[in-house]
Amino acid sequence: MNKNKWKFSIIIGLLLCMLAACSSTNSATESKEKNEEKSLTFLSNFLSDTLDPQLNYTPIRAGITETLVKTTEDLKVEPWLAKEWKTEDDGLTWTFTIRDGITFQNGNKVDAEAVKASLDRTIKVSEAMKSALKIKEMKAEGQTLTITTEEPSPTLPTELVHPNTSIIDVTEADIEKKPVGTGPFAVVSSSPNSKLELKKYKNYWDGEPKLDKVTLTFNEDANARTAALQSGEADIVYRPAVESLETLKADQSMIVDVVPSLRTQMLLYNAAVEAFKDQNVRKAFDVLLDRKEVVDYTLAGQATIAEGPFLTDFPFAAETPKKKFGTEAAKAYLEKAGYEIKNGKAVKEGKQLSFKLITYSFRPELPLMAQLLQSEAKKIGVKVDIQQVENIDEYMAAHDDWAIATYSLVTAPRGDSGYFLNSVYMDGGAFNVGHFENEELTNKISELNRTVEEAKRSELAKDAGEVIERETLHSSIVHPNNFVAYKDHVKNWITSKSEYYVITKDLDVK
Repeated sequence: MNKNKWKFSIIIGLLLCMLAACSSTNSATESKEKNEEKSLTFLSNFLSDTLDPQLNYTPIRAGITETLVKTTEDLKVEPWLAKEWKTEDDGLTWTFTIRDGITFQNGNKVDAEAVKASLDRTIKVSEAMKSALKIKEMKAEGQTLTITTEEPSPTLPTELVHPNTSIIDVTEADIEKKPVGTGPFAVVSSSPNSKLELKKYKNYWDGEPKLDKVTLTFNEDANARTAALQSGEADIVYRPAVESLETLKADQSMIVDVVPSLRTQMLLYNAAVEAFKDQNVRKAFDVLLDRKEVVDYTLAGQATIAEGPFLTDFPFAAETPKKKFGTEAAKAYLEKAGYEIKNGKAVKEGKQLSFKLITYSFRPELPLMAQLLQSEAKKIGVKVDIQQVENIDEYMAAHDDWAIATYSLVTAPRGDSGYFLNSVYMDGGAFNVGHFENEELTNKISELNRTVEEAKRSELAKDAGEVIERETLHSSIVHPNNFVAYKDHVKNWITSKSEYYVITKDLDVK
């Protein structure tokens, strides 16, 4: 080989080596990219002291568990774990067919017997669900579950949308910390009210999830949630500080999503307190709060004025009479109740009207609404003491020393009036804390529960709403918006109106 050919051979050899090295490097990079896990951190104010899905909503929000049926964003009921259902006797007996090929996250098969065992546990541990479902007996055979109710229940499928009817493997021991469901994500570890770590369930029946890991963290402080998003500690933040929304919208790396919610902020009254047995006293506080002022002061405009417990575009929303709001209107009702305004005090039988108002920080606008009510009450001579409680549901159930509670409730999560009316006004209802007994209202709701035809159900719901309004059994104040902010690398996020479905199999990152 001559000298020139020898040099040429060396050059070619070096080039081939470099190409091989580059190819190897590219392959390694591609391999690393392929093997790199996709993860996401979601920060919310959904505190979670237990992961028991039959007592807490977090497991369904986190994609750990699923129910037999679910609702769409336009509030239509659709199949989920059950592929179909039917009744042939106006809702006394229901047959649900469970999908084939579904497994729990431990690999155990989901059949009718497993579903029955889960629902048996639901009605055992949750008095509220026992009252709502009214199950007399269940029979399981293969993939067919037959449910017989204590009375005709034409809306049973909508009741089974409730997160507390989540289907879990009840043979697992640690349900409070590590429930085993059917969803796209399984629990890795959990710390109450702090952190929840999830991994994808590769054998998920509806297709492999796009994310490998999800971390849910919790913080009641809206400003802290906003700061976490801005610093990159969180990818998605549920309900950032309302005053930060315009700033977040101006940040090109952020997306802010605002949708009307199905939630109503309200005043709950307690008829166990003597003064509040008088509907004129309740009416005084109903008109004391100017709804527009509440929207602007407590939610910076991120709400709509409530004309009742349901959004006005629902077919079952009752028409409510126009009201005059303010201190003069409130004074007029107090006078009807026998109070006189003397020396700046509302007095009856020598005693000033005074009471305890309870609120909670989980939704920061509620303490603000309580302060606004306290300030307006002072103008009509009423003394209001505010107490902020840790768990308002437990407090209302265990104590009768409060007269008004500021409360927030999703009133029609399944697009039907029955949930709100039954849970708030019927005996055994989860939110029936007001101690009101109204035979006319009870009869209307009982008839609603037996009625199948939708138009008739809407009319009965309107009738019930008119009774609630006439008697002022509670006061609907505003409907807050749902707002979520997230980084622009997040894909396929949907802000749920019902607030049930949050972490899904399709959620992804770029």
